[in-house]
Amino acid sequence: MYVVELSIKLSPMPLAVQRKELAAAEGLYQQVRDCMESGHPRLLELTCEKEEHKRLSLLSSEVVAVQLYEKSAAGGGGKRPGFSFDT
Repeated sequence: MYVVELSIKLSPMPLAVQRKELAAAEGLYQQVRDCMESGHPRLLELTCEKEEHKRLSLLSSEVVAVQLYEKSAAGGGGKRPGFSFDT
């Protein structure tokens, strides 16, 4: 399972949807990036393949960052997605 996670302006919690296939996740990631680059606010409606009734609608101008990562089945003790500094 692959997760596409969005960071939203003035929101401490990210929004995330999941895709079963890497190609679908990469396509969604690229779609969000293209909307961010265009500079013109656009309504994005995202759905989740894991939770089929989950839907997100947001303006592309409110997206600060987008990341794509593979959700590990192990679920514990692994490195967090995103960028982090080792201390």
